[in-house]
Amino acid sequence: MRNLKLLKSLRSSELQGPGSPQCLAVRADTGSLLVASHYSITEYDPRTGQVVSEASLTAEGFLPEDGSGMVVGLQDLAELESACLGTAGGDVVLFNFNTCQLECVGSVDSGLTSMTWSPDEELVVLTTGQETIIMMTKDFEPITEVGIHQDDFGEGKFITVGWGKKETQFHGSEGKQAAQRKTQEVQPAAAWDDRTPRVTWRGDGQLFAVSAVCLQTGARKVRVWNREGVLQATSEPINGLEQALCWKPSGNLIAITQRHPNKHSVVFMEKNGLLHGDFTLPFSKDQAKVRSAKPDSRTVLEIYNEPHHLKSARAPSTVQLWVVGNYHWYLKQSLDFSRDSQKAPVCVCWDPERPLRLHVVTRSWISVTYDWGWTTGRSPGLDATDNANVAVIDGDKILVTNFRQCVVPPPMCSFELQLTSPVNQVTFLCQPQRTNQLAALTSDGQISVYSQGGFACLVAMTAITRMNERLCTVCFYFRSEIEVDGVVVSMIHCSQTGTVALQLEDGRIRKLYRPEPSVEDWRDSSGCAINFPVPCVQTALGSISGEEYLFGLTDRSHLYAGDTELASNISSFAVCNDFLLITTHSHTCRCLQLSVLSVKGLQAALASDGGQNDETLRRVERGSRIVTVVPQDTRVILQMPRGNLETVHHRSLVLAQLRKWLDSLRFRDSFECMRKLRINLNLMYDHNPKVFLENMETFITQLNSISHINLFLTELKEEDTTGTMYPRPECSPAQAQPVSGQKKVDVVCDALRSAMESMDPNKFFLSILTTHVKKSVPELEVALQKVHELRVNPPDAPGSVSAEEALKYLLFLVNVNDLYEHSLGTYDFDLVLMVAEKSQKDPKEYLPFLNMLKNLEPNYQRYTIDKHLKRYRKALHHLSKCGEEHFREALLLVKEQKLYSEALRLYPTDGAHYKALSCAYAEHLMEQQQAEQAGLLLWRCGEPAAALQAFASSSSWRNAICAAQQIPLPPDQLALLARDLAGNQKLTEQRRFSEAALLLDQYAKDCEEAILALVTGSVWEEALRLIYMHNRQDITETNLKPALLEAFSTQTAFLEAQVATFTRHRTRLAVVREQKEKARLDMLDDDGPDCPDAELYSEASSVMSGSKYSHSNSRISSRSSKNRRKAERKKLSLKEGSPMEDRALMYALGEILTTVDKMRVHSALKALVLFQFDKQAEKLQLAYDDALQTMEAAVPEVWPEGLQNSQLTGPNSTANSIMASFQQQQRPAASQGQHNV
Repeated sequence: MRNLKLLKSLRSSELQGPGSPQCLAVRADTGSLLVASHYSITEYDPRTGQVVSEASLTAEGFLPEDGSGMVVGLQDLAELESACLGTAGGDVVLFNFNTCQLECVGSVDSGLTSMTWSPDEELVVLTTGQETIIMMTKDFEPITEVGIHQDDFGEGKFITVGWGKKETQFHGSEGKQAAQRKTQEVQPAAAWDDRTPRVTWRGDGQLFAVSAVCLQTGARKVRVWNREGVLQATSEPINGLEQALCWKPSGNLIAITQRHPNKHSVVFMEKNGLLHGDFTLPFSKDQAKVRSAKPDSRTVLEIYNEPHHLKSARAPSTVQLWVVGNYHWYLKQSLDFSRDSQKAPVCVCWDPERPLRLHVVTRSWISVTYDWGWTTGRSPGLDATDNANVAVIDGDKILVTNFRQCVVPPPMCSFELQLTSPVNQVTFLCQPQRTNQLAALTSDGQISVYSQGGFACLVAMTAITRMNERLCTVCFYFRSEIEVDGVVVSMIHCSQTGTVALQLEDGRIRKLYRPEPSVEDWRDSSGCAINFPVPCVQTALGSISGEEYLFGLTDRSHLYAGDTELASNISSFAVCNDFLLITTHSHTCRCLQLSVLSVKGLQAALASDGGQNDETLRRVERGSRIVTVVPQDTRVILQMPRGNLETVHHRSLVLAQLRKWLDSLRFRDSFECMRKLRINLNLMYDHNPKVFLENMETFITQLNSISHINLFLTELKEEDTTGTMYPRPECSPAQAQPVSGQKKVDVVCDALRSAMESMDPNKFFLSILTTHVKKSVPELEVALQKVHELRVNPPDAPGSVSAEEALKYLLFLVNVNDLYEHSLGTYDFDLVLMVAEKSQKDPKEYLPFLNMLKNLEPNYQRYTIDKHLKRYRKALHHLSKCGEEHFREALLLVKEQKLYSEALRLYPTDGAHYKALSCAYAEHLMEQQQAEQAGLLLWRCGEPAAALQAFASSSSWRNAICAAQQIPLPPDQLALLARDLAGNQKLTEQRRFSEAALLLDQYAKDCEEAILALVTGSVWEEALRLIYMHNRQDITETNLKPALLEAFSTQTAFLEAQVATFTRHRTRLAVVREQKEKARLDMLDDDGPDCPDAELYSEASSVMSGSKYSHSNSRISSRSSKNRRKAERKKLSLKEGSPMEDRALMYALGEILTTVDKMRVHSALKALVLFQFDKQAEKLQLAYDDALQTMEAAVPEVWPEGLQNSQLTGPNSTANSIMASFQQQQRPAASQGQHNV
C-alpha cells in the first residue's frame, strides 16, 4: 500500500546538438548521460550541465551527413570504458571515453535493426536487415547467426499425449461453443508500428526474447532464445501485439502491449510462449500508441505513450509508472509532457545504479531526471478521532482504507475517490481533529482537498516539474513563500509540537519557524547543527527523552536520528505517540518507547537480539512492512511482500495501553483487551496492587459479569508478572505489596469476597465460592458449608443461584473425589450425600460406608472419618476422647504415625496412659539413636533403671550416676558402673580424660587409674594434683616423666614437619603465580596494549594457567551439601598443573597456620621446666617460636594486601575473583598465629 513520491526532478536545457536524440544510456560509474543523435554521440552530466565529451558520427562516415541515419542501439561498457553503438547502416562502433575516439569493431552489410547487450555485458545480440540474429561476445567474436523467423516451435515444444480432441476437451467458462468456434485470422501489425525487431534480456542473462513481425501474417510474434542462440519457444498467434517489449525484473514474465477491439492492455507471457495475466491501460480505443515499456531493477514498470492520431493530437505524451501488488497493477505516477512535439520525450531509460531514478530526453534536447521514493500515505493523527486512513494511488482513483474500523485487503478498500486526472501525490492534513482530510495532486497540476462529508477544489498550480525547488506546499499553510537554499525533497509536520522540518537533497535539515516564516538550521540542545549524513527517503518527527529529533530512513535501510545512525537493517518505520516502531530485514518488528530511552539506548536496543519476555520484539513474516499504526490503540498493520495485510497487536503497545487504562481505572477495557490478546490477567493486580485493592467495588461494577470475575480469579497466581512476564518500564517505580507477609492470591481473594458480599452476595455467589477454592490453601469446607446453607435456606432474590447450580459449579472447579472427601471431613452427612449425588459415584460405593459411620459413637465416628481421610492428628484427638477401651488403638495409631508429641499433650502427666506413651516414645528415640532424650523421658515418668541404661549408652555419665543413686545401686555396682563409663572406650575414646579421671577417682575409688588417664590426656597439672593428693610420687618417675618426654618428642617432630610443609607450599605458590602472570602478559601482548579485556584476563588467572586439566561444575548445584563440599575440595587439588593449584596451596597454608596455632605447648613447657628438663623446654620453645615467625613473615607474600581487601562481588568481579575472595574470607586471620609462651 505504498505510493511513489517524487523526491526531486532535475531539468537541464543546456544540452544542445544537431538533429534530435535517438538513443539514451547512462554511465554506471559517473552517472552522466550518453545521448546519440542523427549526427553525433555526446556524454553529458546533468548535474553540472556540462558536456563531458562528444564525437561526430558523420565525420567518421558512420552516419550520413544529411541526417537520415539512425542509431539503433547504445550501451555503456564500464569494463572497456567505452560506449557501444550500432547504426542502421550496419556498423558497430566503440566510443572511448578517455580519448573521445570512435572505432568500428564490426559491420553488417545488410544493416542493423537493433542492438541489445546482456545484463552482464558478456554477450550482444544484433538483428540485421536480413531478418537474422547475430550473437557475439563482448570481444565481438561471433557465436552464432540464425534467422529470426523459425518454422520450429523450439526446444520447449509441448508434447501431445494423443488422447482426446479439442471438440471433447473442457473449455472452462467459454462453454461448449468454444469447440465449434473458428480460429480468427491474425490481423497485421498496426500502421504506426515501425516493424523493427525488439530484443529484451531476462535479468539473469540466460534467455532473451525477440519480438518481430511475421513474414506470413504481418503480425508480431515473440520467440525466446537461450544464451547459446538456440530457440526455446514461440508464442501462439496473438492478435494486436505491439512493438513494446520487456522482461519483468523477477524474470518470470515478458510484458507486451496489446490492442484489443475495445481496450488497450499490457499482457504477460511466460517463457514457453503462453499468456499469463494482463492489465488494462487507461486509454480508450486508438487514443494512444505505446512506444516503449521498460522495467526498473525492482518492481516499477515504465510505459511511454504518444497520441495516436489527429483526434488526440492535442493530448500530451505521457510516461506512466506502474506497480504490482497482490496481483493488481496500480498506476502510481503519470508524467504529462507538452503537447508540442518538439518537447515530447524521445528517449526514456532507468538509471542502472540508483533505484527509482528515471532519465528522460526530449526531442528538443531537454533532459529531465526524476528521483522517486516509496512512501505510505497515512493520516498523521495521534488521538482517537483519527481513523488511521491509508490512501493508495491507482491512476485517477484514490483507494482509501479506514483501518480503525476494518482491515480491507488490497486491492480492495473502504471507499474510492474518483478524480478527473491521474493522481501523482496524496497527503493528509497535519492538524489535530482534522487529520482525516486529504489533498491530492493530479498530473494536470490540480490540487483537490477532501474532507469527511465535503469536497473542495483549489485553483490549479502550474510548473509542477520544478515544484521541489521551492517550498510551494508551505503556501497552503502560511499563505507565503520562503526561499530555501537548496532543493527540498521532503517535508514533515508534527501536529503535537507544531514543528515543520525540511530535508534538502544533500541530507541537510532545516526547521521552519513561525509566525514570522523563516528557515534555519536544525540544531540540537547544545546548539550544534544537525544534518543527515545521506539523504533519506522517509522521515518522521519524534521526541527522545524530551528532545525532538528528525528520524530518517535511507534507501539502503539505514535509520538515523539526526546525524546519529541507529541501525542499518531497517525496512520500514513509523512514529506513533511515544513509540518508534520498526521492521527489520531479520524479520522482526520492534516497538521502543522513546521517552524512556536515550539515543545510545536506542542504538543498543536495536543492536540487541532481545531476551526472554522482551516485550519490544516480535517475530514477523519475511519482508513485512509497516503500513500504519492505529492511534490510541494496539493495532499495527503490516503488509507482506505479496501484498496481503496482517494486523498484529505489538506487546509494547498493548502493555502501554493497558497501563494507561489501569491508571485511569478503566478495568473493563483492560479486561477485554487482555482477554482477547491473551495477556495474563494477574497484571490487573500487579500493575498497582494498592490502587486495585482500594477500587475493588469499581472493578466488580465495571466487569459486572460472574464469568469474567471467575476467569480473573482462576488465573490468579503468586508470580509478580511485572517482574517476569511484563517488566515495568525503567521510568516506572516498582509498586510495593500492600500487605506484607501475606500471599497475593489470598489477599485478592479475601478482598474480592469481602466486596462481593457487601454488594450482593446472592448475585456473586459463584464468584464467592471461587474465592474460597482459589486460595493457596483451598477452603473447600467453607465453600461446601455455604452451599449447604444455600440448600437449607434458598434465597428469594431474583438472579440468585440454586444450591444445585452452586454445587455443580463447585464440582467443575474441584475434582469430585477431593470434594467428596472434604465434604466427609465436615462430618455433615447431608452435605456428603448432596455431593455424592452430583458425582458419578456408584451408591454401592459410599452408602454402606456412610451407614456404618452413622451407627458409631460421635467421637469414634469422627476418628474413623479422619483416619479414612488420613488426617491422623485429628483422628488421634477424637480417639483420645473415646475412653479407656480405645487406648490400645490410640497407642497403635501413635506408633504407626509417630505422633508421640501430640499424644503426650492429650493425656494427663500423672496417668498410666501418659507413662505408657512415654515408654513407647523412649523406645522410638532409642531406635533413632537419641538415647539421652530417651533417658530423660524414662526418668521423668518414674523408670530410673531403664533411664540408667539409656544414659549409660549415650555417655551422659552425670545423669547416669544420678539415676543410679536414685535406684539406689550398691557401692560395688556403682564403682563398676563408674569404671564402665570411664573406660571401655567411652569417655577415653572421646578424649574426655579429665571427666574419666573424675569418675575413677570419686566413684570407682581408683586413684592410680585416674592419674594414668590424666597422663594419657597430657593433663599434667591435674595429674600432679592427684599424685600429691593420694601421695603417689612413684607414679611421677614411672609414668609421668616418660610420658612428658614422649610428648616433647612428638610435638617437636610435628612442628618440624609442619614448617617443612609450609615452606614447600610457599615456594611452589610463588612459582605458580609467576607462571600465571607470565601467561597473562603473553595474552595481553597478543591482543595489544589497549585490549579492553585486560582486567578480565588479570582476574581469570586460573583459566590461563596452561593446564591440561579441565573441570565442570554445571551439575554441582543439584547435589547434596556433603557432595558439594567434596566437589569443592576436589577442585582444590595440590597436584602440580591443576587449574586451581594456587588456590589449593593458599588453602593448605592456612590450614597449617591454624593447626600450629591450636597446639597445646604452654602446659607442656611448664611441666618440662618443673621437672628440670630445661634443654627440652628450650628446644620446644625455640621450635614453636621459629615456626610462628616463619609463618608470620610469609603472611604478606601468601596473602597480599590487595587480595585481602578485595570485595567479594561487584560490577568488575568475575567468577574466579568471587571464588578467590570467598576462600580468602575462610582463611583464618594471620594474627591468630602470633602467640608467645
